[in-house]
Amino acid sequence: MLDDRAKHLLRTLVERYIADGQPVGSRTLSRASGLDLSAATIRNVMADLEELGLIASPHTSAGRVPTARGYRLFVDTMLTARPLSPEERAMPPDALLPDQPQRVIANAAHMLSSLSHFVGVVTAPRKPSVFRHIEFLRLGERRILVILVAPDGDVQNRVVFTARDHTQAELIEASNMLNAHYSGLSIEAMRERLKREVDQLRTEIASLMQAAVQAGDDVLADNTDQLVVAGERNLLTVQDFSNDLGSLRRLFDLFEQKTQLMRLLDTSSQAEGVQIYIGGESQVVPFEELSVVSAPYQVNGQIVGTLGVIGPTRMAYDRMIEIVDITSRLVSNALSQN
Repeated sequence: MLDDRAKHLLRTLVERYIADGQPVGSRTLSRASGLDLSAATIRNVMADLEELGLIASPHTSAGRVPTARGYRLFVDTMLTARPLSPEERAMPPDALLPDQPQRVIANAAHMLSSLSHFVGVVTAPRKPSVFRHIEFLRLGERRILVILVAPDGDVQNRVVFTARDHTQAELIEASNMLNAHYSGLSIEAMRERLKREVDQLRTEIASLMQAAVQAGDDVLADNTDQLVVAGERNLLTVQDFSNDLGSLRRLFDLFEQKTQLMRLLDTSSQAEGVQIYIGGESQVVPFEELSVVSAPYQVNGQIVGTLGVIGPTRMAYDRMIEIVDITSRLVSNALSQN
């Protein structure tokens, strides 16, 4: 627990570091805090904050910088969102017109990047996991093509390998049973029903139904191309990264592979409102130097995707919250009108 004086000094230190990018010394902290405290008192409070793991002293400086834990306390208890300026709010009139969903998503990523001067990321609306129709086609020994047709007519094909060979007659029987009894269910609901009913099904039919669930899982997992990333080059000008080529390489690998980003954004889509993830405090954000400010967006009241800003831990969180929140609402409105 921190008293009011310690909280005020921690808040001042974090704000000064975010603004200047330089470790904050006791003299600077004394001037910036506006508190009538002696240098010795401020040094004692800073020592206490350091002992609590909220600030740290870089080897090359007598000043202090916030740790991941210090940033977390700051954003959770001391931060208020800062309204955007009229110029920032003046979005281009055609920026997020309810045109094509993919264009809305791409424009939103560029808008996030342009406003934040960091990286904008948006996941495209997730495809529904419900299937309307399913077919099995024998490709060869123990190789089957599973054809899944979604309610909107979207067709997905996946090749699966089975434990034994199946005749085309068995494949037709299995698809007829699935279409008669499971059509309209989500892959998740289908999986749960199979767990309960597998004992009543013939072995060959049960294995084919499980192959269908596997194919559905593959369709849902194969969504890395559904992530739009804009503004990666902005990180080249960020002081926190520009002096460390190793960090830059790891960051660009992150944006190239996208898998970790998708996992992170999927996590944030399960929470309401704007979320802040700070590197170094957990395994959610893979790099200590990064933070992510994200929010889910909706279509007709249903959460279908996530968007956010990725930048250095030393970012203006109050401003990023507003940027992400406004963009989330604009995307929700545009896609709900589509």
